[in-house]
Amino acid sequence: MTTNESDVPVKASDVMVRALENEGVERIFGIPGEENLDFLDSLRQSSIELVITRHEQAAAFMAATYGRLTGRPGVCLTTLGPGALNLATGAAYAQLGGMPLVMITGQKGVLTAEQAHFQIVNTVAAMGPLTKSTHQIISPRMIPTMVREAFRIAVDERPGPVHLELPEDVAGSPVGHYELIPPHPIQRPTPSTESLVAAAAVIRNAKRPLLMLGADASRADCSWPLAEFVPRVGIPYFTTQMGKGTVSGSTGLYMGTAALTERDYVHDVIDQADVIVTIGHDTTEKPPFTMSENGPTVVHLGFRAAVVEQVYFPQYEAIGDLGPTLLRLGDMLEGQVPNGGALLPMRDEVLAKIEQGSDEDRFTPQRIVHEVRRVMPVDGILALDNGMYKIWFARNYRTTRANTVLLDNALATMGAGLPSAIGAKLTHPDCRVMAICGDGGFMMNSQEMETAVRLGLDLVVLILEDHAYGMIRWKQAVEGLADYGMTFSNPDFVTYAEAYGAKGRRVEDIDDFHDALESAFAEGGVQLIVAPIDYTENVRVLIEELRNR
Repeated sequence: MTTNESDVPVKASDVMVRALENEGVERIFGIPGEENLDFLDSLRQSSIELVITRHEQAAAFMAATYGRLTGRPGVCLTTLGPGALNLATGAAYAQLGGMPLVMITGQKGVLTAEQAHFQIVNTVAAMGPLTKSTHQIISPRMIPTMVREAFRIAVDERPGPVHLELPEDVAGSPVGHYELIPPHPIQRPTPSTESLVAAAAVIRNAKRPLLMLGADASRADCSWPLAEFVPRVGIPYFTTQMGKGTVSGSTGLYMGTAALTERDYVHDVIDQADVIVTIGHDTTEKPPFTMSENGPTVVHLGFRAAVVEQVYFPQYEAIGDLGPTLLRLGDMLEGQVPNGGALLPMRDEVLAKIEQGSDEDRFTPQRIVHEVRRVMPVDGILALDNGMYKIWFARNYRTTRANTVLLDNALATMGAGLPSAIGAKLTHPDCRVMAICGDGGFMMNSQEMETAVRLGLDLVVLILEDHAYGMIRWKQAVEGLADYGMTFSNPDFVTYAEAYGAKGRRVEDIDDFHDALESAFAEGGVQLIVAPIDYTENVRVLIEELRNR
């Protein structure tokens, strides 16, 4: 336990920052304000890097991405009122996406009210529905305990956001003796032997078993156990959007990704399965398939019990740390699943159908995915914003490592792509990182181009331009509604990038696309590439072809 042995008075903000250092915090994202000045001064004298962003929402996206990639809470900082409220979307992003995040906001003094109610909103109450825990710090002596508890809650199942409010008069208060609390590892429970035996019996007796790998299976501590489990049991698998990369898409057991809820080619396999083993699935992610009374038996393996929904009500569960769960279940099943490969004859046809269009001589989504895959190494990271192209990348992009495709299929918010890419590059500076955004989503946080340039990052930003909110436009077509209210104009993105000190280029010929991407990575710095996207494939493939087959 770390103590202040000298008992020399320090400010509460000093204790707060030392408590954050005690938790291993290396970086804080955000925009400080008047109410954070004591905290800011304490931070100046610490080992923690402050990354100034251009919008509080982007700071939360960056910090949440750090949490997603490392399993340790990312941290962001804002002032009171409007600054704190700008964290709301980022809080929901982390809450629904299961990303550990600690948000620190300022507040006017609570012991005096010299500015009356100027800028004051009840941030603690506002954060209640969006976080796992939200508290105002009113006692400097409680800071070590409250910080330790915040970080514990953020990583406990299910990981998510925690909020702490530090009023300015508390931050500036003197503190004498204090003690920091050393972090301790979280010990997750393991499933009961009875639940594993029951699950193993169902899987062993299945005629056409199938594995589904969900978002929680993409955590770093699951990668090795999962990579061992799949070949041991010899059962084919598909992934959810957020489960992409949990096991390499290049194995002979990969059947595809459920980018849609129904009717896609991978659903032909799902519909034939009599037992589906879901690994790390959470219903905050858009359903990858829909259960029905007469459908397959579902075995749920997860860190926590399944939330029973209209579309998801598993008949068997084994709940606990997924790593040990998979190792023990693999011991029970290895060499004992006689029908493990029963669905594999469908694999080649399903994957061939999905990859059609990747050699088109135009900017089809399939061709764009194909060319992006060519320039991204095994450890290269894509950070996708939310839009129609996200479905195509989920459907067509083959991953080989967990968390190399960062997409949001839980909150599914626009504007997260560029900030997430910045967070990913700061976390993994030696990896190629590319943000892929639609023109609509890019403009929602495009100001973070300045952040990327200021930080000296090597980052490629690909804008797929269709002058429309393409996903909603596609939904209008699906519903047979008139095309209305979804189109807009854009700035000259090349000039826009150059105004920030980045390099910009526009690609009009698909034959030049690969070389433009490769050159952007080779040149380094912040590179923005604008390319058109031909969304006629949305109707041809995702409506007409899937509806008529």
